[in-house]
Order: sequence, then structure tokens, then C-alpha cells
Amino acid sequence: MTDGDGRQRRAYIGSFTAAGGLGVLTAAVDGETGALTLLSAVDGVADPSYLALSPGGDMLYAVSETTQGAIAAYRVKGDEPALAGAPVPVGGGGPTHLSLFDGHILTANYGSGSVSAVPVRHDGSLGAVADVLHHRGSGPHTQRQQGPHAHHVQPDPSRRWAVSVDLGTDSVRVCALRDGTLTLHREIALRPGSGPRHLAFHPDGERAYVLNELAPTVTACHWDAVEGALRPVGETAVLPDLPDGDAYPSGIVVSPDGRFVWAATRGQDVVSVLAPTTADEGLELVATVPCGGVWPRALALDPTGRFLYVANERSGNVAWFRVDPDTGLPRHGGSVKVPAASCVVLD
Repeated sequence: MTDGDGRQRRAYIGSFTAAGGLGVLTAAVDGETGALTLLSAVDGVADPSYLALSPGGDMLYAVSETTQGAIAAYRVKGDEPALAGAPVPVGGGGPTHLSLFDGHILTANYGSGSVSAVPVRHDGSLGAVADVLHHRGSGPHTQRQQGPHAHHVQPDPSRRWAVSVDLGTDSVRVCALRDGTLTLHREIALRPGSGPRHLAFHPDGERAYVLNELAPTVTACHWDAVEGALRPVGETAVLPDLPDGDAYPSGIVVSPDGRFVWAATRGQDVVSVLAPTTADEGLELVATVPCGGVWPRALALDPTGRFLYVANERSGNVAWFRVDPDTGLPRHGGSVKVPAASCVVLD
């Protein structure tokens, strides 16, 4: 797969170094099959579990999912990203997700239940943390919801708002970012005990899907970008039957044409295929397929939507699938060994 300049596309893979991961890995992407070929591994940052590319693809950012919490910036040139300075503390513990928004990197800090804003300099490197917005609240799950646990944060499609998902408080928060300061605009309550983990927007900019970890479901929502308001409209199971054993949904992605939604569930080790319904803006479960490994932590789509990638943490591999354009069903194509794989992003 090549870009407009004829360069072969790359995939970047995060991993847990504390569990034997190799750091941040780079792979070449085959445009015909979706197959990955590993090119390099860069160590030096502890537990770079989640990654994000700059819009131009010349910078790569990684959380350091540690008790202290930090993010690192890499310059992307050739086949081996190079650190652009020391990791920067985010003022929160256990960051699990990051995104770029309005000249800043936002991190969702699971351990401390907060969202941080770190400025990005003109050269792509990072300044000191500008602001930390602390979440408040709890949920009914006695072990997992004793306090807030921010798990995901991203800009909405209009890029007016930052939207964060908190597993500990069963809620989604909509925030404004002005001059490096995060301000809470609205908090939306989801079903108590559902444990929301990740969110993905529909390409129409008017729908969003919240994946719930503590109840294996997806909550479909209507999104109003003008008001910065999220309205839940329905909840759909990601499994056809009550789970036998562990079932912890992890990652969710939406096809570029908006016809399909895919969600991964750890424990059951499957990828669920769902389809939006037109009548009520909800979702229906189409099928589940094996994830190509054990403990699927994250999903990624290539920009065309033809290939789906699964980072399988406990089996230590990244699997790729060709997506049937008519049914949305992923067909397993192969995998590459990546110890403690946690995340995949494609340029």
C-alpha cells in the first residue's frame, strides 16, 4: 500500500514493555493483502501502550502507561522513529489514550481519573503540561468503579469539543479547550455499571458509539456538535448470548462509509460486526468472528476500510483481516508476532 508519493505505507504498533513488549514497532503494510512486515522496534519509553500520528504523519506520539504517567514524541523519518526529547509528565497516572486537538496532546489518565492537555511546539516536540481536568464520581461496580477512570479522549468531528469517556463514573464528558485550559461543558450519564471505555464517531458527524467494558454492549448516541450534547438512544449487546466467562470489550472502529461498526471483546476473543439502523440511530449485531489471537486490546482500520487489524495482547500478535465490503465480515489473513501488543495506528 503506497501513499501519494509512492512510499509504502507504515503501521505503528504499541506494546507493554513491562510484559515483554519491544516498545514502539514499525511495520510495512502490503497494499494487496494487508499483511504487516516488521521493520524496527524502538525501546526507551516504558509501556507505550497507545499511539497517535500527527496529521502530516511526520510525528508519532505515545502514552507511557505508568504510575507517574507521561507522553513521548517521535520524529517519523525512514523505518525507525526517533525520540524528540525526553517523555513529558502529564500530571496524571496511568494514561491509556491520547489524541491531538487544537495544538495540544490530550491524554485520558485512567489511574488518576483525569484528562491532561500538553502543548505541541511548532517542531512537533512537547512542552510542559498546560492543564489537568480531574473527573469526579463513582459507579456501582465495587472493584472497578470506586472512583473516576478516564479511559479515552478525542476531539469530536467538528473539532469544537474534546470528548472523554470515563469507565469509573459511567459517563461521557464534553469539554472545551481554550488557550491550553480544559473546561467542562457537559457531562452525560450512561447506564450505571456499564463501564464505558472507548468511543467512535460515525462519519456523518451526528452519531457516536460508546463501547462499554463492564457490560459487553455498545451505547448508540446522537451527537449535536453545535450544542456539544451527546444523547444516548439505545444499547446493543456485542455478543449473541450471555457470555460464558470473562467478557471485556476493548476497542471500537467505524467503517469510512459508516455502514459497519466493529468491536473487540477480550475473554471471548472475538470481533463483533454491527450495523447502524436507520429507524432509531441504533445498532444491530450482525455476527462475531475469532480475533486471531488472545485478549484483543485494540482495533484499527486502514484508511480505505479494506483491512482490519487486531492487537492481541496476551497471544502477542497483531492479526490482519480483509473486510467483505458487502457484509462487513472480516476474513483472517495472517498475523505477525508482537509481544504484549496493545495498539495499532496506520499512516
